[in-house]
Amino acid sequence: MTDRSVTIVIANKAYSSWSMRGWLAVRLADIPFEEIVIPLRETNTRTEILKYSPSAKLPALIDGKVTVWESLAIVEYLAEKHPHAPLWPKDPAARAHARSISSEMHGGFIPMRRGLPMNVRRKLPQPDLNDAAKGDINRIQAIWRDCHRRFNGTMGTGPFLFGGFSAADAMFAPVVTRFDTYGVPLEDHAAAYVAAVLKQPFVAEWIAAAGREPWIIPEFEPEGKDAG
Repeated sequence: MTDRSVTIVIANKAYSSWSMRGWLAVRLADIPFEEIVIPLRETNTRTEILKYSPSAKLPALIDGKVTVWESLAIVEYLAEKHPHAPLWPKDPAARAHARSISSEMHGGFIPMRRGLPMNVRRKLPQPDLNDAAKGDINRIQAIWRDCHRRFNGTMGTGPFLFGGFSAADAMFAPVVTRFDTYGVPLEDHAAAYVAAVLKQPFVAEWIAAAGREPWIIPEFEPEGKDAG
């Protein structure tokens, strides 16, 4: 450990959607932190993760004697400890809405997740998706459309769901990368949102770091071309 305030323990940046959410939350909190990466599918992966996370899953946030091992819990912990950080909208109605859609993302869209595995390093052909996965994509676009209509502008200027980049955008950022990786056809408003999130500095930093990782998981590397 260093003298930095917290440690965020994550899995491969190329593949780990939940790690991306927790890491983005730490970046949004604008605090010094140490990063530990534990690659997935190695012989010692579970043993190494259990040193930091009692659930044997990542991400995990270590803050002194406090351990928080789930992405949305990390967001809430950081929001409580750093109330001036732009994790949630300040307006109560917008904040409730942001928490609701973040929780929906946290617990849902499993067919889409399974149909479009995360790989931020690649551009891949879209696989055949079942009706449930297509329904998830439609629902996600509806969430984004509704947020832009109801809150973007009134909450502040910016291309994101509630004006500025927030925890709600962090929760959907791995979905953005999936849509980009597989070239998923999107409505104009959703395509513009995807482009904005990919350019967001923290998201771009994550993707660039993923490109430098040495680890390869073959099942997540089907035929395709390197992302340029």
